[in-house]
Amino acid sequence: MTSFFISICKDSLFNLFILYKIIYNFAKNIPLPLSQNFTNHIRIPENNDWVIFILLGCIFLYVFMMNIIERDANLRDFLLQKYFDASNNLPSWIITSCVTTLSLSVLLSQYIPIVPKYVADLQVGGYQLNKFGYTLIAVVFFYVTKSALGFLFYQSIGDGKKWSIFYFTSTKFYFVISFLLIILCITHYYFPIDRYKIFSYYLLFFSFVFIFKVCFYLFHKNNILPEKWYYKFLYICTLQIAPLLLLWKLLFF
Repeated sequence: MTSFFISICKDSLFNLFILYKIIYNFAKNIPLPLSQNFTNHIRIPENNDWVIFILLGCIFLYVFMMNIIERDANLRDFLLQKYFDASNNLPSWIITSCVTTLSLSVLLSQYIPIVPKYVADLQVGGYQLNKFGYTLIAVVFFYVTKSALGFLFYQSIGDGKKWSIFYFTSTKFYFVISFLLIILCITHYYFPIDRYKIFSYYLLFFSFVFIFKVCFYLFHKNNILPEKWYYKFLYICTLQIAPLLLLWKLLFF
């Protein structure tokens, strides 16, 4: 009985070996398809979680400003309040500037060609700046320099008291612009648009905003610009046009 069972096992193993050789010789003569002939139709979506985190942080800053700093003021009261009736103007200006800087950096970071080599070579703890980080630093440098020069400008012409009225009024303007930038960021990152075709529309939008801002400063009832016309001309040329040209050079050249 045992010898019969062993004989059956030997015959089975021999048959399996013969079958293996047949399959092996058959497969060896057929070339396998190259992997490059296959097309991968799976699309890996771009991860834009960092965008929504930044925008949520901007909205949180505004909620904090309206509820704590502005003491539960509604949007209409905040935009229409008068200078002498307002309080905590400096913190509101700082928060509005931070939100505008962050939202503008998120939008522009996708269009800068490269991070300059002298910036990319600066590594801290093995990390280096990406396009968003470089854009954020450039925009922060732009706003800080522009604000510092604006303060010095008002002090040098002997009109320092107008500086606080100026940044109070500009806060309202940038508050509205920052909401438009947040909407543009959401549209840019989460809707199917052609980013390169729409860039020309962004240029038209920012050109219109710049012209409107100059007119807003010139004709505002708070008279935030100096009285004399040549001081107004000097302010527009040196503190509005020149910083924008510098920012354009830093980002796109």
